[in-house]
Amino acid sequence: MRYITFALAKGRLAKKAMAMLEEIGITCEEMKDEKTRKLIFVNEELKLKFFLSKASDVPTYVEYGAADIGVVGKDTILEEGRPLFEVLDLGFGKCDMCVCGPESAKKYLEHNELIRVASKYPNIAKDYFYNKKLQTVEIVKLNGSVELAPIVGLAEVIVDIVETGTTLKENGLQVLEKICPLSARMVVNQVSFKMEQERIQKIITDLKELTKEKEGN
Repeated sequence: MRYITFALAKGRLAKKAMAMLEEIGITCEEMKDEKTRKLIFVNEELKLKFFLSKASDVPTYVEYGAADIGVVGKDTILEEGRPLFEVLDLGFGKCDMCVCGPESAKKYLEHNELIRVASKYPNIAKDYFYNKKLQTVEIVKLNGSVELAPIVGLAEVIVDIVETGTTLKENGLQVLEKICPLSARMVVNQVSFKMEQERIQKIITDLKELTKEKEGN
């Protein structure tokens, strides 16, 4: 029996995903050791392997078959735009992708003006403004705190993830438009799904039932 390999986005997403997998009988004791330097973790009994990766790399590992299954945020899936089989909304890590800025920037959005948009997610921003709003904008990619951009005059608005909105409020910004809801998703390599359909489908079905139970409580 071949191993099925999971790529998990490092941090909160990986911890939550492993907790969910544990609830359906998929465990990996090696991963619980906080001090370990190991990169790949194995459950020999179930023939499963797990590794942690930077969120933006998860879709790449899955697309090329280095991982059969990936767990990553919908924001990363949209931004990377890779041909993956998205099989399940895991129901945690919920937030929204939004256009944010000072209240005074509302008029630029209403009148489809040519403005500058700063974002860590240039592809999502481009798709929203060009294809949905049909508004021509200049997109500036930033890697750090995008909230700075409107404050220092780099851009009129930003496109970013909003969870609570506290950081925005503290910096005199607000949500101007919602782009889409986000949460943790499970993605599968299309070839792996054909080859290991029975085993992968069982994992998906068990997790689906678990998410339904959690929503029901």
